Amino acid sequence: MPKTPEQWLEQAAPEKKSGIFKVFLGYAPGVGKTYSMLSEAIRRSKRGEDVIIGLVETHGRKGVAELIGQLPAVPRRPLEYKGTMFEEMDVDAIIERKPLVVLVDELAHTNVEGSKHKKRYEDVLDLLEAKIDVLSTMNIQHLESVSPTVQSITGIRIRETVPDWVLERANEVVLADLTPEALQMRMHRGDIYPVDRAEKALTNFFRAGNLLALRELALRHVTHSVDRSLESYLRRKHIDQNWGVSERVAVCISSNPASQQLIARGARMAHGLDAEFYVIHVETGKARTGDRARSLQTNISFAENLGAKSIQLKGNIVSTTVADFVREHKITQVIFGRSAVHGLRKYLYLAAMNRFLANAPSVDVHIVTQEEN
Repeated sequence: MPKTPEQWLEQAAPEKKSGIFKVFLGYAPGVGKTYSMLSEAIRRSKRGEDVIIGLVETHGRKGVAELIGQLPAVPRRPLEYKGTMFEEMDVDAIIERKPLVVLVDELAHTNVEGSKHKKRYEDVLDLLEAKIDVLSTMNIQHLESVSPTVQSITGIRIRETVPDWVLERANEVVLADLTPEALQMRMHRGDIYPVDRAEKALTNFFRAGNLLALRELALRHVTHSVDRSLESYLRRKHIDQNWGVSERVAVCISSNPASQQLIARGARMAHGLDAEFYVIHVETGKARTGDRARSLQTNISFAENLGAKSIQLKGNIVSTTVADFVREHKITQVIFGRSAVHGLRKYLYLAAMNRFLANAPSVDVHIVTQEEN
């Protein structure tokens, strides 16, 4: 019997190696992570996808409870701990059920003792390995590398964290965003916590300054996530162009004390563009006097004090070594100094610049004349 077009398509499609992992990231409770996750799940279910709830918490929020009722759920697994009954997500039952998509709320949650895994993100990894797509949620303060900063801002210790590599494993990170003013209004109305708890929260974690700082952390993380995805796409497609979503400024320095003029110029440019700031020195292996070595270290210290990432490279040809760094790190603005304006040195300088331009990707080049020291 001849195969149907659908059977041919199924046979031709590449085998799925693992589930697709999508995280709805927020900066505080109540910004709409779970609501956004459920809304997407319902849309996908209406399109015919097999979507189920693994575990979603309502926290008493009416809007979330109404959406949960529109999707099937796998019963939770009851566990007794110190004489009290708890319920956790039943990972094995979900894998046996084999849905296309499963919803798993609160990625940073610590499971009750006796569960299959200590942390919920480990449950998610099992589901992904079983080739089940996962939609999940978390707040930025639960990211391991961010939690110390959050503690210094809010004064609150974050006890449950997710390693950075878990979030980097996500195929997509979506920001569930709400202005701090709107979030505080929701809090006043009792939409997030009961009114009696809301007033206390508004004078502690939900203070305007805290929310502004947390929101900026979440926005920056999503921006970097987009940038990583874009870089991965460019590598996959062998596209030798810089499509970076953020500016990156690099200043090339030497041991000449006048390099500090370039560093200051680069710092001003990076601040104005809200850009990552690099200072590059290429070690060619040539001997350097003690004074020049000290001068180079002074330049590097000056750059680091201005927020630059100091990069030490090794290469026989400065121009091509810098060009390779510019390509690899998606630099958008490069600053070179120019002190050689006469005779043979001028010719060698122009030749080096032409060599850089021939080897570098599309990048804005700034040449700044220095006073020779």
